[in-house]
Amino acid sequence: MANRYLLPFHEVGPRLGGGKAANLGELAKIEGIHVPEGFCLSTEAYQRIMGNQWDHLVEDLSRPQADIRAISAKIRHLIEATPIPEEMADFTVSGAYAVRSSATAEDLPTASFAGQQDTYLNVIGKQSILQHISKCWASLFSERAVLYRRKNGFDHRHVSLAVIVQRMVFPRVSGVLFTADPVTGNRKLLSIDASFGLGEALVSGLVTPDCYKVRGSEIVDITLGSKKLGIYALPEGGTETRQIEQNERALTDSQVLQLAALGRKIEGHFGAPQDIEWCLAEDTFYILQSRPITTLFPIPEKNDGENHIYVSVGHQQMMTDAMKPLGLSVWLHTAARPMDTAGGRLFVDIAADLASPVRRDIMVNVLGKSDPLMREAFLTLLARGNLKASEDAPPPNYQAMIEYDPALVPELIGRSQAAIDQLKASLASKSGTDLVDFIVEDIQQLKKSLTDPQSFAVIMTGMNAAYWLNDHMQEWLGEKNAADTLSQSVPNNVTAEMGLALMEVADAIRPYPEVMAALQQGELPAALLAYLEKYGMRCAGEIDITKPRWSEDPLSLVPTILSNIRNFEPGAGQRKFEQGRQQAAQKENELLARLSPEQSHETKRMIHLLRNYAGYREYPKYAIVTRYFLYKQALLKEAKGLQQAGVIQDREDIYYLSLEELREVIRTQKLDQQLLRQRKDDFQTYQKLTPPRVMTSDGEIITSQYHRDNLPAGAIAGLPVSAGVVEGRARVILNMQEADIEEGDILVTAYTDPSWTPLFVSLKGLITEVGGLMTHGAVIAREYGLPALVGVDHATRIIQDGQRIRLNGTDGYLEFL
Repeated sequence: MANRYLLPFHEVGPRLGGGKAANLGELAKIEGIHVPEGFCLSTEAYQRIMGNQWDHLVEDLSRPQADIRAISAKIRHLIEATPIPEEMADFTVSGAYAVRSSATAEDLPTASFAGQQDTYLNVIGKQSILQHISKCWASLFSERAVLYRRKNGFDHRHVSLAVIVQRMVFPRVSGVLFTADPVTGNRKLLSIDASFGLGEALVSGLVTPDCYKVRGSEIVDITLGSKKLGIYALPEGGTETRQIEQNERALTDSQVLQLAALGRKIEGHFGAPQDIEWCLAEDTFYILQSRPITTLFPIPEKNDGENHIYVSVGHQQMMTDAMKPLGLSVWLHTAARPMDTAGGRLFVDIAADLASPVRRDIMVNVLGKSDPLMREAFLTLLARGNLKASEDAPPPNYQAMIEYDPALVPELIGRSQAAIDQLKASLASKSGTDLVDFIVEDIQQLKKSLTDPQSFAVIMTGMNAAYWLNDHMQEWLGEKNAADTLSQSVPNNVTAEMGLALMEVADAIRPYPEVMAALQQGELPAALLAYLEKYGMRCAGEIDITKPRWSEDPLSLVPTILSNIRNFEPGAGQRKFEQGRQQAAQKENELLARLSPEQSHETKRMIHLLRNYAGYREYPKYAIVTRYFLYKQALLKEAKGLQQAGVIQDREDIYYLSLEELREVIRTQKLDQQLLRQRKDDFQTYQKLTPPRVMTSDGEIITSQYHRDNLPAGAIAGLPVSAGVVEGRARVILNMQEADIEEGDILVTAYTDPSWTPLFVSLKGLITEVGGLMTHGAVIAREYGLPALVGVDHATRIIQDGQRIRLNGTDGYLEFL
């Protein structure tokens, strides 16, 4: 039988056998693992069948407007009609077999392709096997397989298909084993689904199986399924579905533990959590398939045996996208406390904070107050009682408040601007490794400025004044979220000013149609150039230094400018600011009039602190991204030299290196191209992942929900961060550059960092998937008087673009109208 088209499992690798067959070959090598015998028709057999006679059809599938259903059907018909050459049919069979597809882009660490190609069970006779081999080849072009590849970025022409022909096992019980819990991600909790008959009933969703959870050598949970149906083999070939009504357990305790041990052995062999198909026949477990679990979020690598609790930095910074290595490196140097990386994201380990009686209150009641979903996750972990006791030095006094000093905020801003001016001058004289060394040292100076006691005191005083006002106005007057209105149009808010300043750009352009036309063609008017001089360092996801800044891509602002021209009259920006100031003053007078003299005196003091200090909350981020842009310009200039020397092909290749790695490349004038390719592949993978808010070192994602009484029927809860109730058209937008906003729309998006602020002036309301009370989107929404709801999981999927919705930013929910 052996030739280049027909291979035994032990000779199969991913190139010739695809992912499934290669994994079967690996499984067969593991001592104590039983794999039904069989062979594989290699990818070379498929390639010979395909030849290049249908290349034009395969190429047509990649076209954006392709009729996928018609083209894929035609390709399948042609494949099934092609005779199989004798050398591919040089095998002998007896009994029943399974004929299974195995694609080269299958069972990868980043995409499982599970169920995309076909499997045929209980195939009897050589002629029938050959027919089903052709059907397997053709299934590479089923409509669902073509769409899956398009979605995941795989070229149809670069995917080949092998076919597995494997002796059938007729089991009493079959199922799926996950060596990590597929729901929570916990790597120490193994999950087994089991039902009677062939496994097709389970994987196709026909039955509710038993579910057994195993931690270590202990079964920690058993959920019995109804198991009303089973799929069984027919004597003449093929299968049938039968009513079985089996309510007893599919597996005994000893069988569960035996299977769990096999799962851990397989996981150890492959070095990653596995999704394993198995069956039990005559007291022997057979392994039919093993592939990586591709949906798990990676865990920071520590390997110290300690328990860790990781909190997402991205959820606090309103930027949950994956970051490139240079972006991660620069932010890690900037961060005030150690951080870990996983999946292209940053996390802070707070296990010691929660374990310390002194510091735990800060985590739960300060960070948790800003994001109630995090607070619930912390309380869940604390309730388990398995944190190792820890006593640390007392934390900073986050409740400290200072009195108002009119010179303090201007002094802090002036000091920061002077440092930025000095940085510009210094960077101009640096190059080579000296440049990288200088940037690393300057980031340390930036870090010191971010922890400046005066700066910190101003920010915390503004935040605590807002908390005080909300708590006391609700207690004394029954007034919810009073600070939201009192925060409108505060001074010294550089982010809010940025949005209003773009309205002034629209004012400057509006009278000149020829300038508007030139703008759309890429010519930048003087008003926009002046705007970019002050705000051009900003962009979506700006904590990642590698993201394109507005100065680098000024046309990204054009849709917003045109929207402002369309939606507003001249001078609307100043009128909007003045309207917010008057509403805040009116709210202040209204509250003070309803309070006792003692209450009124303290409330007035808190309002004064809020209005004079709250705006500065946005300035440190502005200073950070200003410095980052200066670093980036200097590093890209250095990258141009590396490109000219042939060390890198593209200037942006440096984005895939840490600062330390970049320094070494500059020093040696050498770059590991394999490392660069791996980093680029990793980043593509990370972009598809959704980071958790809170995760343990076991990989368990701690989920939580809002606790609300009396929610209207069908309403969806979120965190209210800016009061008010509005109705309008939902605009679901994932990319600011694609925003087509009309005045009165309600923006629905994954997150908003400061770069989204120019859109806020046209909006009626805001809904985001992540955020907290003091994140940037919430602060600006309050300043603009914009009702807002954040922390609405999957909002961009739940809400349809164009739907009419009601947003309640006071009580924290949305309704569909």
